[in-house]
Amino acid sequence: MTDFTLNDHNHNLKYNLIHEFFWGFGIAFHTLYAVVPLFLRELGAPESIAVSTTGLFSILIALPTFIIATLGRNIHHIKKAVILTHIIILMVAFGMGFTFTIFDSEQIQTAWKIYFSYFILYSLSIGIIIPIWAEFLNQSTLKSERGKFFGLGFALNSVGSLAGGFILRFLLSSNIQFPRNFGIGFFILFISLTIGTFMFMFFRVKAHKKENRHKTVKDFITETKAIVIGHTNFQKYLLSRIFFAAYLPGMGLYAIYCQDKFNFDVSQAGIFTIMNVIASGFTSYVVGILGDRMGHKSGMMVAYLFHFIAVLLAVFSQNMLWVYAIFMAIGAGQGAFMPSAMNLIYDFAEERDTKIYMALVDTVLAPFVVIYILSIGYIVRVGNYTLSLYIIGTSLLLGIALLHFVVRDPKRLVEHGFNVDGFSS
Repeated sequence: MTDFTLNDHNHNLKYNLIHEFFWGFGIAFHTLYAVVPLFLRELGAPESIAVSTTGLFSILIALPTFIIATLGRNIHHIKKAVILTHIIILMVAFGMGFTFTIFDSEQIQTAWKIYFSYFILYSLSIGIIIPIWAEFLNQSTLKSERGKFFGLGFALNSVGSLAGGFILRFLLSSNIQFPRNFGIGFFILFISLTIGTFMFMFFRVKAHKKENRHKTVKDFITETKAIVIGHTNFQKYLLSRIFFAAYLPGMGLYAIYCQDKFNFDVSQAGIFTIMNVIASGFTSYVVGILGDRMGHKSGMMVAYLFHFIAVLLAVFSQNMLWVYAIFMAIGAGQGAFMPSAMNLIYDFAEERDTKIYMALVDTVLAPFVVIYILSIGYIVRVGNYTLSLYIIGTSLLLGIALLHFVVRDPKRLVEHGFNVDGFSS
């Protein structure tokens, strides 16, 4: 393909919508904010483990990203690479489904360790996928249309999750024995991810640019150092994301905290998923368009604000209506975050290596996520949920201030003096 046209972009958009729908449908059976912590708790995992899963997920994602970014610096067949890396998560999802549909209920006391091992593998596989997936989408979209592309895609992801949420609700409230009800859900996760991944076969990608020379590991390290030292606006963005990372332990905390407070049944996870994805789908679409017009920093601000609202709702919650509102706020935050975060990476990277920027975000945030997880985990272990929420809320407020007052939108900024080759941009 010599030129990548709007027709090619729209062709990919159609298949991406199908891909996102099936991924969203499957992920409804393995949500980090409800299914994972509640399933671990039902299996007998310690409370501190159950509430830390979202933060741990973020850390585990970060571990392989730099390795994959390094190994993938000279990929010529990006479509083949993205499909092969997705096969890893398909194997993990199949293993989860197989294990928990045949698991002997008398062994539930040790089951949480088995599932937790699967969860670790699941998280690492996402970390392997992300840098390749980001580059794949970079080569299969037009820059001017990316906000709408991601906004529509994540909106369809939410529609799929909405449908999955109803089935999840049915599964968890049926007479199917625990943990087989969750195991069936994991099998549905496997089938849905497989269909979604198959859609990549039909994507059209931009012609591979011939490099003057093969990129070595030394080139990769040099480029990474130049970005870390010279890209000051990106550094400020990372600083705001460090404080924003406090929302991660909160994602696992809300379900546990509210279950203790209102003693609801585990089948409520299906309703939480439905509430979450309704808000997420609407916000994804709106924020994607908003980002194309006003810059994607504005969309990221929406994400920060809704996660802060979720903390306020948890602190002042009075009944289950407040709990549903918490998960709608989380959904709106997630919906705003995904298209904004992806597009900000592309805007910061410009013509540089997007895989490096993606890996830098995950790697830099990882140690701070560990700090939040350990701190919140310790406080939860001694039973002080309210203090945990105060810490999360204060950190989010600092992140909001930094993003608003310090970070400049890269889409509207020409950063003179920074280029990895030493020339002014």
